[in-house]
Amino acid sequence: MPASSEARHAVLGDVDGDGLALSMRVLDPGGELVEAPGYPGLLVERTLEDKGPFYKLYPEGTIEHFDGKRIPSPFFVGDNPVDLNRNFPWSWAPTHEQVGAGAFPASEPESRGIVEFATAHPEIFAWTNFHTFGGVLIRPPGHTPDSKMDQEDLAIFRQVEAWMTEHVGYPTVSGHDEFLYEPDKPLRGDLSEYAYNQRGAIAYAIELWDLFKRLGMERPPKFVQYYDRVSRADVVKLAWWDRDENESRTFPKWRPFQHPQLGAVEIGGIDPRVGIWNPPLHELGRVCTGQAQVFFRVAALAPKLEIAKIDRHPLADGLTRVEVRVANTGYLGTYGVPSAKQLDFNEPIYATATPHRCELVAGVPSHQTLGHLDGWGHGLHTSANLPAYPGTRGTTNANWATYIVRGAGVLDVRVGSARAGFITARVEV
Repeated sequence: MPASSEARHAVLGDVDGDGLALSMRVLDPGGELVEAPGYPGLLVERTLEDKGPFYKLYPEGTIEHFDGKRIPSPFFVGDNPVDLNRNFPWSWAPTHEQVGAGAFPASEPESRGIVEFATAHPEIFAWTNFHTFGGVLIRPPGHTPDSKMDQEDLAIFRQVEAWMTEHVGYPTVSGHDEFLYEPDKPLRGDLSEYAYNQRGAIAYAIELWDLFKRLGMERPPKFVQYYDRVSRADVVKLAWWDRDENESRTFPKWRPFQHPQLGAVEIGGIDPRVGIWNPPLHELGRVCTGQAQVFFRVAALAPKLEIAKIDRHPLADGLTRVEVRVANTGYLGTYGVPSAKQLDFNEPIYATATPHRCELVAGVPSHQTLGHLDGWGHGLHTSANLPAYPGTRGTTNANWATYIVRGAGVLDVRVGSARAGFITARVEV
């Protein structure tokens, strides 16, 4: 019996043996594409005025369970039904609601491996995901407008935005306000949203390669609309740029080929890897340098624990009161972004004392919870620079651990948390 239509799908591959899997075009009077008059061989969207010939365009490869009649539409993630960036366990939704979602959250080994690693490393406070293409930083929130976001978090993201503008020139947009493919339909199972909402990290996605800017396209009301509004003239401009500056990597010439299933086709024409999906090779260094400059600055926001002071106060009966001042001198609080304080794994700072040749007096715990310690940074545009109401927070960046020790010896004090890391001090008593 013939295979059902549901079983047919494209299998990407190199059918002509040249080592590449490019594109195939097929003559078809009902085809959606036509060659651009201003650039021979370049396929563009068909209009009423075009006289043909017209073409269908398919990815190079074969068709599984081909019945000799019907050609399936290519799937946007190729022949793999799962989009890993829809498979993470934050606001996940099944495939009928979110294309590419997978069978269940973290169903794929790649996404599951990331989730397991992140869970085992609660110290991760910053997270960037490099995608292509567009030339934009996409930040949380993806499921709600900025007005519903933690405003202290938003101020920190404004600082990241300022660095992205300075070092890279990419705009920064909200995933909800400017990057929804369908209005009021948030993307589900997204990696950046998982990293921000479940792991409490400064998380964002970068769409590398500012192709739209290079084409001189006017900024649409929402950044995601760039992808819909590429005109025929823009594609022709891209083809000339490819010839003059990209060694014709993106639009190679078409070559005739006898396909084992489709018969006469032409292979070539479009190779999006360098020039569309990714920056041209001669610009990779600049792109990498700019992104590194931004992320090193983000990394410098880390909380930084210090044992700022140790006081010893002799008491009666051979007792000594030891006071250890613990301070955070980093930009962020020991919780990371402010909203992360609510996450269960994000434990407060604690101190643990271990005596050697001396002992702790009963009733004074060796393990003391000091709480989270604020950092000195607060992001941008928070009115903190306005001198109308001078003043800063109190000593919320520090706390004291106090121990009563009997006898002479050494007290080892370990301070920290799973998020902020640990430091130690050896106190001679």
